[in-house]
Amino acid sequence: MLTAIDWLMILGYFALLGGVVWWSMRKNKIESGEDLFLGGRSVGWLAIGASIFAANIGSEHLIGLAGSGAAAGLSQAHWELHAWVLVMMSWVFLPFYYKSGVSTMPEFLERRFGARARWILSLVSLAAYVLTKISVTVFAGALFFKVMMPEVQITVFGTTITSFWIGAIATVVLAGLYSSLGGLSAVVYTDLVQTGIILAGTLSVTAFALYHLGNSGVALPDGSTAQGVSDGWEVLKATIKSTDNVEQFGLWHSLTHKAFPWLGVAIASATIGVWYWCTDQFIIQRTLAAKNLTNARRGAIWGGALKLCPVFLFLVPGMLGFALHHNNVMIDGSVFAIPLKTLKDGSQVIDGDTVFPTLVQTLLPVGFRGLVVAGMIAALMSSLASLFNSVSTLFTVDVYQKLKPETPAKKLVTIGRTTTVVMTALGLLWLPIMKAISGGGLYQYIQAVQSFLAPPIVAVFVMGLCWKRMNLRGAVWGLSLGFILGMMKLGANAIWGGADGFALIQDFYFSGILLAVSILIVIIASLTAPAPDPKLTTGLTFAGLDDKFRKENRESWNWVDVVSSCIVVGCVLAAYAYFWTWLD
Repeated sequence: MLTAIDWLMILGYFALLGGVVWWSMRKNKIESGEDLFLGGRSVGWLAIGASIFAANIGSEHLIGLAGSGAAAGLSQAHWELHAWVLVMMSWVFLPFYYKSGVSTMPEFLERRFGARARWILSLVSLAAYVLTKISVTVFAGALFFKVMMPEVQITVFGTTITSFWIGAIATVVLAGLYSSLGGLSAVVYTDLVQTGIILAGTLSVTAFALYHLGNSGVALPDGSTAQGVSDGWEVLKATIKSTDNVEQFGLWHSLTHKAFPWLGVAIASATIGVWYWCTDQFIIQRTLAAKNLTNARRGAIWGGALKLCPVFLFLVPGMLGFALHHNNVMIDGSVFAIPLKTLKDGSQVIDGDTVFPTLVQTLLPVGFRGLVVAGMIAALMSSLASLFNSVSTLFTVDVYQKLKPETPAKKLVTIGRTTTVVMTALGLLWLPIMKAISGGGLYQYIQAVQSFLAPPIVAVFVMGLCWKRMNLRGAVWGLSLGFILGMMKLGANAIWGGADGFALIQDFYFSGILLAVSILIVIIASLTAPAPDPKLTTGLTFAGLDDKFRKENRESWNWVDVVSSCIVVGCVLAAYAYFWTWLD
């Protein structure tokens, strides 16, 4: 139950948010599509990096990733150690995007290949937002409100509306309002504030979990008992080692592992990483709003540094929650217990999607609980606002404006603002289907679906930059056939139950196979048509770089960017080195 102090913290968050939106709207007038979708290309690196992080960290992380930590340990860490991919994007992909002057990723494909490639990627991207972003973000946020605020409900015409729907609808409406009114500028500057709130809130959960576990009196391997915060980590390791299946909490699993075979995970996580961080409008749009290429690159590197945090902010608290539950730790006179769910075979396991809300509800004192709830709302609203802005950009620029190129700038703004309503409705309609195929938890559902969508897009973008001979036919066939194959796999999972039911090919192995097939399709299709016009490759492929491009790119970075990138990549390698053997 939230106290008055907790509610004051939440209200304070909304007041701060409103102030930032008001300041942003006064600073940047929305008069054109570029103002609405790219913040007038005037954003600095600090705000860009924070916006990348806040856009990525949605309610599905707080709900799904913590649940995955409790149920499967570090299995999902590979998707959260993608800071290296952001660094790669800043050096390899970003110069092409920024120097081309495009507003969207489909527009970049049109510059490189032709109009049909732009249409296909636009429609695929919009479908991906419904399947993996809008529906999941709304559902995870609503679940959090259901657990944290069960007392909040209203009755309308004899029907009781629970906190699940009140929280979901309220955040959707508020996020939609400030995204529509203030455009990308309002989104990135509110993200800068919300990043601080998210970090403070989630770090407090980790700190209090370590405190209670370290003072639990649990016996340690050396015969002593846990008596301090410093012992919390040792208790966690000892608890995991005492379980019947230590392997499930490790970083890597055997090739025959049902959910996370190491080879499939390595290929799928890298493929999804390149798609999400290097080609997806949702992320790239923030860098395109930069003042110049220097700020765009530094913003991406700064976002990569922040991306090092989620393993310790969400996965680790999930594992700490498992240890508290397993050891029956007493907190304020009550035994810490995570709700259980019953599987099809009648056995009961921890309900992963309730782990984080239970930690917040049980561990945190008055005030901190309100801070974390504010952080949760911040994560939900930042993701939704970013989604709304990206969806409206894709539809308005790549669909509507292509159909009606003479549309006045002000009408395009109106079209962009109304698009979010339709896409949100589609995301809500997908919720029942999503629940049916997300048996392994929200976060695993996201990664599985993305592993079906990402490979053909990655194949087309990477081959398009690296292979000058690739043409429109290769792009169209690669995107189209790859998307169809991915949707066939998604349909099979929906019918037969995915990872918990019949699966002809394990999800992550399928991702690797689909990537190879997509590349093969691109090559064969390209070779059956003439080579592209040189103007479609100049400045848009590595082989087509001219001296002016090289000079401007070189002038956009210095030793600070190089050292910062090396530090981020070094931290990723250090994390892998530690967690590779942490349970030995």
